Amino acid sequence: MQEKNKGWRVVKEDERYVVTDNNLLNNLVASTTHLNPNHSTSGHTHAGQEEVYIFMHGSGSMEIDERTFDVNSGDVVLIEDGEFHRVHNNGTEILEFVCVFDGKRSH
Repeated sequence: MQEKNKGWRVVKEDERYVVTDNNLLNNLVASTTHLNPNHSTSGHTHAGQEEVYIFMHGSGSMEIDERTFDVNSGDVVLIEDGEFHRVHNNGTEILEFVCVFDGKRSH
């Protein structure tokens, strides 16, 4: 394992994306997603957890409940407790974002 990847593990991987979680934190999950062009995340809700998405590279769109809006590198989006959310990469390059949430992964 390379030193730069120490503490990170792949938790999901398919033709849509690669998701890695940091497993060194006690009360938060920090996760990085590399979403391939013309793909979307599954979309989900989770009760009792807020989540923050930080878009690092690329562009796409995000759904939160009934709203859909563009996201770009540098955008920070809060997903409140219980809101449905999904990310779409309708660009031509990988869309990279970090999400941070409290507790343990349930999705």
